Amino acid sequence: RNVAAMEHRESLRQSRQRFSGEVLRLYEDTVELENGKTATREVIRHRGAVCIAAVTEEGGVYLVRQFRYPMGKELWELPAGKLEPGEAPLEAAERELGEEAGVSAQELYSLGDYYSDEVIHCYAARGLSPCQMTLDEDEFLTPEIFPLEKLVSMVLEGEICDGKTCVAVMRLWAWQQRGAWPQNRRVK
Repeated sequence: RNVAAMEHRESLRQSRQRFSGEVLRLYEDTVELENGKTATREVIRHRGAVCIAAVTEEGGVYLVRQFRYPMGKELWELPAGKLEPGEAPLEAAERELGEEAGVSAQELYSLGDYYSDEVIHCYAARGLSPCQMTLDEDEFLTPEIFPLEKLVSMVLEGEICDGKTCVAVMRLWAWQQRGAWPQNRRVK
């Protein structure tokens, strides 16, 4: 048997919903393992989210500073937000960019997805124009523009701890190091 060619898997045998909220649902799943035994998995199901690295003509990138209740402190993050029911990730990226940073973009590029307890679709935006910032009624944040090199330093020094922001900033920086925006990843 070729171990390198083996595909690892778990098969769902039973699923019980334990909690249902506005943003997420918690399930207790029983799965069958490769060896035929079963195990319990606690799974969070979420609609997903987006984050956007909006890049100015001068090469600055928008961050927002906001209080994150689970962490008990303010964090620096890229503009981001959850998908609304039935909303496509690209539509959500455009909406969230306007709501949180007060800009719209002529061009959007996929930075790939980031997995946590949800799928977060990461984008880079260029060709920015000002628009009306419209925060949710329970949302309080302050946008600020930083040079990309400063953001990379903030990630490496632990000043930026938000996972999606770390991933998107480092992917954007890697693109910059290659010297070009990959046109095959343009989505708008």
